[in-house]
Amino acid sequence: MPQKTVLLVEDEDNIALALTHLIGRAGYALHRVASGDDAMNALAEAPPDLVVLDVMLPGKSGYEICQHIRRDAGLRGIKVLMITAGGGEMERRKGMAVGADAFMTKPFSTTELTQKVRALLEEGSA
Repeated sequence: MPQKTVLLVEDEDNIALALTHLIGRAGYALHRVASGDDAMNALAEAPPDLVVLDVMLPGKSGYEICQHIRRDAGLRGIKVLMITAGGGEMERRKGMAVGADAFMTKPFSTTELTQKVRALLEEGSA
């Protein structure tokens, strides 16, 4: 079975490093970009199985990227896990409204994140 791929869109290096380590340790191939525009390019080049998407990004916002994924027939099957430092109910609702499969608020536990990533990737292959 081919290795599942994850696109991490996170502009904060320390958070990205931690997530890269966690997702890699869970056995997934990871590609990280730090801006909304880079995310759009990465999606066009090599669509991943899952996008871990920060809401606040330079360039396009996580909401805009999620909407793009849901509107593009070639990308629609990609799972989207949105993460935000804001963490209010409004952000969560908006994330789900634009098509996120799951939503997490920073700071979150490493176990929680790993379980969420695994659940999203495994449910896609069932």
